[in-house]
Amino acid sequence: MRMERALHPHFFFGMDLKELADALVGLGCPPVKSPDMAQQLDKRARQLMSERGQSYEDALAHLLGLMRQGWAAKERGL
Repeated sequence: MRMERALHPHFFFGMDLKELADALVGLGCPPVKSPDMAQQLDKRARQLMSERGQSYEDALAHLLGLMRQGWAAKERGL
């Protein structure tokens, strides 16, 4: 792995924003919206990190769980 990538701030368990966007599609996010959603989730995870004292990984996992629940509810018509 190149050093620039290893030090890049947008990582979640080794994921960059493109990989996060792809993961969002796998959870039900429309592909056209996934890059913007990945950036928004990254930004919010960083906010939660400082507000709650959580790790980035914990904050992002929490947000991804909420997203998954929302898309699942939408599919069920709730």
